[in-house]
Amino acid sequence: MREKLFTIGSRIVKYLFYFLFLLTFYYAITSPNLILGDNSVTGAGTTMYTTVFIITAVVIFICFFTYESFMDFLKFIFIDNRLKTSLIIFGLTIIWQLIFMLNVHPAIGFDAGALHQALFDPNNAEMRGYYSLNPNNTPVMLLQHQLALLFHTRSWLFFDFVSLFLVDISAIFNFLSVKFIDVEKVPLAIYLHSLWLMVFPMIIVPYTDTWVLPFVSLYILFYIMLRYGKFSWKLKIPVAALMGMTVIFAYFIKPSAIVGFIAIALIEVLYIFKGKWQPDKAINEFIFLLIVIIGMVPTYMITNHAIEHEKYIQVNTSRSIPPIHFISMGVSGEGGYNANDALMMAKLPNRKAQVAYSKKKLKQRIKKMGPVGYVKFLFMKHRNNSADGTFAWVKEGHFLRGNTNPSSKGFRGQLRNFVYLYGKYLGDFRYIAQVWWVFFLAVIAFNWHDNRKIVQTLRLAIIGGFMFLLIFEGGRSRYLIQFLPAMLILASLSIENSWNWFKGLFAWVDTDKK
Repeated sequence: MREKLFTIGSRIVKYLFYFLFLLTFYYAITSPNLILGDNSVTGAGTTMYTTVFIITAVVIFICFFTYESFMDFLKFIFIDNRLKTSLIIFGLTIIWQLIFMLNVHPAIGFDAGALHQALFDPNNAEMRGYYSLNPNNTPVMLLQHQLALLFHTRSWLFFDFVSLFLVDISAIFNFLSVKFIDVEKVPLAIYLHSLWLMVFPMIIVPYTDTWVLPFVSLYILFYIMLRYGKFSWKLKIPVAALMGMTVIFAYFIKPSAIVGFIAIALIEVLYIFKGKWQPDKAINEFIFLLIVIIGMVPTYMITNHAIEHEKYIQVNTSRSIPPIHFISMGVSGEGGYNANDALMMAKLPNRKAQVAYSKKKLKQRIKKMGPVGYVKFLFMKHRNNSADGTFAWVKEGHFLRGNTNPSSKGFRGQLRNFVYLYGKYLGDFRYIAQVWWVFFLAVIAFNWHDNRKIVQTLRLAIIGGFMFLLIFEGGRSRYLIQFLPAMLILASLSIENSWNWFKGLFAWVDTDKK
């Protein structure tokens, strides 16, 4: 009976994962970002840059499967010397990030702009109103305030550097996670992360999406250390406590970022039913769980007390937007932000009125759709949540402030044309980023035979991310960034198996050579 429960639970995780993930893969392949030439859907077509990119990729692909000497050359660089080469590429990627940031660091709008504005005028009535409605952004605002005091600067460029540091530290934590599971796959992880970072301009958006990444990566790393690290109890006990603390820090930066921790807990419960009952093992599990909780509870209490008693900005938390608002907003339009709903939250006098209004709108919207319409809506919303490999770059209202029609003069002007709203090469960036996203998703999708515990854990974390965005406010893939650590680690562990499967499709090439 125990083994049967485990088998059923494990299959549910795998089947649900592939149902949602293959939908994402399909939506990514059919994304309008991959339209060549004029693009009436996105309004930003591709240019000769994309043509050169495609030709180069096709030539490399053909040469790889046609010329054995070329294949041996690539093998010598990227496989025989994989660790050295991967570290060099990662170093070059960081240099590229610095070059990009120094040339492109505009002021940002939407919520990121509200964080930055509070550093200059916390007594402004509009700012007090914003943080009263959205107290979840208060912790990261206070963190930015402390950094501004420490480094004596409030510039966008400084906070962009902080974002870059946090994103790259997250990548390094992911490398360490892969190292504890399979050290041979570390170079593959570095290659994969480098490709991601090369087409990830979100490093110039100092907001919770990127700032939470190292905390998510770190609590996953601590979990993997506990599970796969060959340490004594004396070392594992502080690791368990640190894991609990890190989960709470992630929660305060972005509450939904603890979805991965919930997945870890559920998988641990599921694996209790695998094999014969072992009392000693169960006791060990309970002890480590207790230590994690010991790390969580005081950390939450201390941090929450510090936030509630901060003196920097006046916040009326009794007016904070209730969770039901984000569920209601999540079934409107494309499943994302609804300006009318947000305006009503500001107008309504108290939380009770906010809850009543949100419940009313939620019922109206679902009733209007009907059962079939609601299912269709969820499929459409899942596309919006996960298909875009640019992570909804410049798709927010007032994403970039100031002039979004850059000059073409000089290197800086050319670079800005790839990422500004009215840049001539924005379509090229979207195309290349989408190609990376399709490749990345394929790496994960084609590893369906791998049922290891850590793989199932990461799959469940991704399922949790997908489900969260289907229930709450979504509508754009920017919200998926917080779940990237689980996806990146899973891809790093999957790439070798997926590549072997892909090579098997071209087995006839080797047969003909023989």
